[in-house]
Amino acid sequence: QVQLVESGGGLVQSGTSLRLSCAASTLPDTCLGWFRQAPGQGREGVGGVFARNGATDYADSVKGRFTISLDNNENTMYLQMNGLKLEDTGLYFCASGGHWGCRNDLLNPDVYANWGQGTQVTVSA
Repeated sequence: QVQLVESGGGLVQSGTSLRLSCAASTLPDTCLGWFRQAPGQGREGVGGVFARNGATDYADSVKGRFTISLDNNENTMYLQMNGLKLEDTGLYFCASGGHWGCRNDLLNPDVYANWGQGTQVTVSA
Protein backbone atom coordinates (compact mmCIF):
# COMPACT_ATOMS: atom_id res chain seq x y z
CA GLN A 1 0.00 0.00 0.00
CA VAL A 2 0.97 3.60 -0.59
CA GLN A 3 1.48 5.45 2.69
CA LEU A 4 0.12 9.02 2.83
CA VAL A 5 0.65 11.71 5.48
CA GLU A 6 -1.18 15.04 5.39
CA SER A 7 0.11 18.19 7.08
CA GLY A 8 -0.36 21.95 7.07
CA GLY A 9 -3.79 22.35 8.59
CA GLY A 10 -4.64 24.85 11.27
CA LEU A 11 -6.95 27.55 12.55
CA VAL A 12 -7.14 30.55 10.22
CA GLN A 13 -9.33 33.56 9.58
CA SER A 14 -11.64 33.79 6.61
CA GLY A 15 -10.02 35.37 3.58
CA THR A 16 -6.55 34.01 4.37
CA SER A 17 -4.59 31.15 2.84
CA LEU A 18 -3.18 27.76 3.75
CA ARG A 19 -1.14 25.18 1.91
CA LEU A 20 -1.68 21.53 2.72
CA SER A 21 0.87 18.85 1.94
CA CYS A 22 0.44 15.16 1.26
CA ALA A 23 3.67 13.22 1.53
CA ALA A 24 3.51 9.85 -0.18
CA SER A 25 5.79 6.85 0.06
CA THR A 26 5.48 6.76 -3.71
CA LEU A 27 3.33 8.61 -6.22
CA PRO A 28 0.86 6.48 -8.15
CA ASP A 29 0.75 6.32 -11.93
CA THR A 30 -2.99 6.96 -11.84
CA CYS A 31 -4.23 9.86 -9.74
CA LEU A 32 -4.17 11.68 -6.42
CA GLY A 33 -6.98 13.55 -4.75
CA TRP A 34 -8.06 15.74 -1.86
CA PHE A 35 -11.27 15.18 0.08
CA ARG A 36 -12.78 16.82 3.13
CA GLN A 37 -15.40 16.06 5.72
CA ALA A 38 -17.23 18.69 7.74
CA PRO A 39 -19.21 18.00 10.92
CA GLY A 40 -22.51 16.37 10.10
CA GLN A 41 -21.61 15.91 6.43
CA GLY A 42 -20.26 13.15 4.24
CA ARG A 43 -16.87 13.01 2.61
CA GLU A 44 -16.66 15.54 -0.23
CA GLY A 45 -14.31 15.55 -3.17
CA VAL A 46 -12.28 18.77 -3.26
CA GLY A 47 -10.02 18.17 -6.23
CA GLY A 48 -7.63 15.76 -7.84
CA VAL A 49 -4.80 15.40 -10.31
CA PHE A 50 -3.91 12.81 -12.94
CA ALA A 51 -0.35 11.83 -12.16
CA ARG A 52 0.92 11.30 -15.70
CA ASN A 53 -0.19 14.54 -17.34
CA GLY A 54 -0.90 16.83 -14.38
CA ALA A 55 -4.47 17.58 -15.42
CA THR A 56 -6.66 18.65 -12.50
CA ASP A 57 -10.30 18.88 -11.59
CA TYR A 58 -12.00 20.68 -8.72
CA ALA A 59 -15.33 20.85 -6.99
CA ASP A 60 -17.40 23.86 -8.02
CA SER A 61 -17.24 25.17 -4.47
CA VAL A 62 -13.45 25.64 -4.62
CA LYS A 63 -12.78 26.45 -8.29
CA GLY A 64 -10.73 29.59 -8.64
CA ARG A 65 -9.60 29.45 -5.02
CA PHE A 66 -7.83 26.09 -4.58
CA THR A 67 -4.94 24.72 -6.63
CA ILE A 68 -3.42 21.24 -6.62
CA SER A 69 0.18 20.65 -7.62
CA LEU A 70 2.63 17.75 -7.60
CA ASP A 71 6.31 17.59 -6.81
CA ASN A 72 7.35 14.30 -8.37
CA ASN A 73 10.89 14.55 -7.02
CA GLU A 74 9.63 14.82 -3.44
CA ASN A 75 6.62 12.50 -3.81
CA THR A 76 4.39 15.26 -2.49
CA MET A 77 1.03 16.68 -3.51
CA TYR A 78 0.00 20.15 -2.39
CA LEU A 79 -3.32 21.89 -1.98
CA GLN A 80 -3.00 25.67 -2.06
CA MET A 81 -6.12 27.17 -0.51
CA ASN A 82 -6.75 30.88 -1.02
CA GLY A 83 -9.66 33.04 0.01
CA LEU A 84 -10.72 30.58 2.68
CA LYS A 85 -14.36 30.60 3.73
CA LEU A 86 -16.16 29.32 6.80
CA GLU A 87 -17.59 26.56 4.62
CA ASP A 88 -14.08 25.23 3.93
CA THR A 89 -13.78 24.00 7.51
CA GLY A 90 -13.26 20.27 7.72
CA LEU A 91 -10.90 17.36 8.05
CA TYR A 92 -8.89 17.16 4.82
CA PHE A 93 -7.70 13.81 3.47
CA CYS A 94 -5.44 12.97 0.59
CA ALA A 95 -5.86 9.79 -1.39
CA SER A 96 -3.90 7.74 -3.90
CA GLY A 97 -5.56 6.15 -6.90
CA GLY A 98 -5.63 2.43 -7.50
CA HIS A 99 -3.95 0.53 -10.30
CA TRP A 100 -7.28 0.20 -12.10
CA GLY A 101 -7.21 3.87 -13.13
CA CYS A 102 -9.23 6.94 -12.25
CA ARG A 103 -11.95 6.87 -14.94
CA ASN A 104 -11.79 10.63 -15.55
CA ASP A 105 -13.58 11.05 -12.24
CA LEU A 106 -11.14 12.55 -9.78
CA LEU A 107 -13.84 13.59 -7.34
CA ASN A 108 -15.17 10.06 -6.91
CA PRO A 109 -13.75 8.38 -3.78
CA ASP A 110 -14.27 4.94 -5.32
CA VAL A 111 -11.31 5.41 -7.69
CA TYR A 112 -8.88 5.79 -4.77
CA ALA A 113 -7.20 2.89 -3.00
CA ASN A 114 -5.21 4.49 -0.16
CA TRP A 115 -6.01 7.27 2.29
CA GLY A 116 -4.16 9.40 4.80
CA GLN A 117 -5.33 10.14 8.33
CA GLY A 118 -6.33 13.73 7.63
CA THR A 119 -5.37 17.23 8.72
CA GLN A 120 -7.85 19.64 10.29
CA VAL A 121 -8.62 23.00 8.69
CA THR A 122 -10.75 25.38 10.73
CA VAL A 123 -11.77 28.74 9.28
CA SER A 124 -13.08 31.38 11.66
CA ALA A 125 -14.92 34.61 11.00
